[in-house]
Amino acid sequence: MTHTHNKEHHPTDLIYIYACHESEQALCHLELQRLLGTNVPPKQAYLRSTRLIEPSRSPFMKLRLEVIAENKEYDGLLADIDSHAIQVPKDRTFKVVYIKEGVHCPYDEQRKLERRAGECITGTAKMKDPDITYGLMQLENTWVFGIARYAEPIWLQHKNKPYNYSTGLSSRIARAIVNVAAPEGEKVSMMDPCCGMGNVLIEALSMGIKIRGNDLNPLAIRGARVNLEHYGYDANLVTLGDMNDLMGHADRAVLDLPYNLCSVLSMEEQLGMLRSLARLADEAVIISTEPLEEQLNRSGWRIQHHVQVTKGSFTRDIWLCEHQG
Repeated sequence: MTHTHNKEHHPTDLIYIYACHESEQALCHLELQRLLGTNVPPKQAYLRSTRLIEPSRSPFMKLRLEVIAENKEYDGLLADIDSHAIQVPKDRTFKVVYIKEGVHCPYDEQRKLERRAGECITGTAKMKDPDITYGLMQLENTWVFGIARYAEPIWLQHKNKPYNYSTGLSSRIARAIVNVAAPEGEKVSMMDPCCGMGNVLIEALSMGIKIRGNDLNPLAIRGARVNLEHYGYDANLVTLGDMNDLMGHADRAVLDLPYNLCSVLSMEEQLGMLRSLARLADEAVIISTEPLEEQLNRSGWRIQHHVQVTKGSFTRDIWLCEHQG
């Protein structure tokens, strides 16, 4: 069987390499679980799945390995690669990299393993900026080889918006939250009824998700509109108003409860917002800087997952909920 590198094939055996800071680990694991449909083993930097996800979707993913060959022995793996008769087109270049997130091996040994695998491929090798990268990885009891696709940190382009809140969600956290709320991506519609400067909106829109935003604060709306236009999105996707008066319905919502040291929301205000949210969407990710379990239960939301993200002494609680309507 001759295997040529081609973008149309749909691989079903995939290994995703990811990395996160300890303070964001719980959110990272929840996001990967939602995107890939499988639990994340602790103390492991990779995850195997049959789901094909663009690695750039997640702020925590580093690369996706599309498995072509697998064998318990390295020599057996080389024979398997040989049997695939991989041919890189004449106008393209390739290289083989040892993926360090598997079993650790010394640097010199990594280079030797890469070289031996590269010798099984017909084509022009190029160490710097090749067109195609093949990945080699040793798991606990097996060797794998495949096409490596690296993630582009799209969310980094959204860090320096014209307007930002110091207490707003970072673009990385906002992106992960969108994935938790809507792992299906563009198949679902979304709503952010307290959108602030639009961090969640921008991450969702950059993934092709249909979303609209709203906020009670005219300054936030002005900032959100400028931010949306800055990235080429429609400023009219955000409206000014009280979320309790909003009409319409979306498949999913993200509600980041307003946080301000000067004005704390009362229990009744929180309940009102959570009940309004239930009218706007059936599933939601709700974010707060204070405990909210009682309010969620009282307003008919069933908690599916709860994680925390910390930044210094500042902790955010994130709940994935379904409404029992």
